[in-house]
Amino acid sequence: MQRNQLSDMTIFVEVARANGFRAAANNLKLGAGSVSEAIQRFEDRLGVRLFDRTTRKIALTTAGQKLYDRSLPAIQDLEFALRELNERQETVSGTLKLSAPRSSGPFFLDQLLCEYAARYPDVHVEVIYDDRKVDLVSSGVDAAIRFEHLLEADTHAIAVGPPQQLRVVGSAAYWARKGIPKTPDALVAHDGIYFAFGTADQIIPWKFWGKEGPYSVNPIRRMVVNDVNAMMQFARAGVGAAYVYTQAAEPFLASGELVSVLDGQIPDQPRHTINYLSKRHMPRRLRAFIDLAKRGS
Repeated sequence: MQRNQLSDMTIFVEVARANGFRAAANNLKLGAGSVSEAIQRFEDRLGVRLFDRTTRKIALTTAGQKLYDRSLPAIQDLEFALRELNERQETVSGTLKLSAPRSSGPFFLDQLLCEYAARYPDVHVEVIYDDRKVDLVSSGVDAAIRFEHLLEADTHAIAVGPPQQLRVVGSAAYWARKGIPKTPDALVAHDGIYFAFGTADQIIPWKFWGKEGPYSVNPIRRMVVNDVNAMMQFARAGVGAAYVYTQAAEPFLASGELVSVLDGQIPDQPRHTINYLSKRHMPRRLRAFIDLAKRGS
């Protein structure tokens, strides 16, 4: 491949990844006109249209999508290799970019990052707390901390942090009104406050131990929220029963604002994992973070 073709290929991948000429130009530190000209030149050379575009938006054509899917891994390998060459051998530096669920901060991640920042003062850390499933290819993060069932296929992961214990809690007034369930199956008649991972169709299932192993129970979906603090507020107000992390509920259990039921019948939630794309050409800042997390596990 000639040098100008490789340059055009790199620009094409960035336009597709950034979903726009102007955003790609900013990322590549080029003029928007230069980027547009490069794409047109590339399309003319290939004899095929790679993008459908209007003045407001662009979209990959079928041919463009196929080329993007095939070329992206090679471009990423090149980017990793060049980045690694530019990093100084004697230090861990750069910017560590992480995506993590809100619950992981107080449970273990905040403490882990404090230790990381103290050990590696040349690294800048960016953490975006978000409970949604994340695409590691397009998100621009080095790693995502997620539960096992939110992992992307074809990625690597290591377990980190403690297992998460769960409780079914509600206000005393709610249990008095609806009755205290003697078995998990009785919850189907109760109003449930569900936790959602970003969207309402990705909720934590209410799981319990049965004679043949774990099984799920589905209370009435009275509330679905993606914030643990909001769940606690709704439960304390008597809106319904909540299936929540023990650590989040403990202050309100201690004060008597919430009452826990079915204790000892709930399996632990799987541990969080650090989810990353590849072991090859891994930035030293990410390797250092993973190694530190392993030592603390």
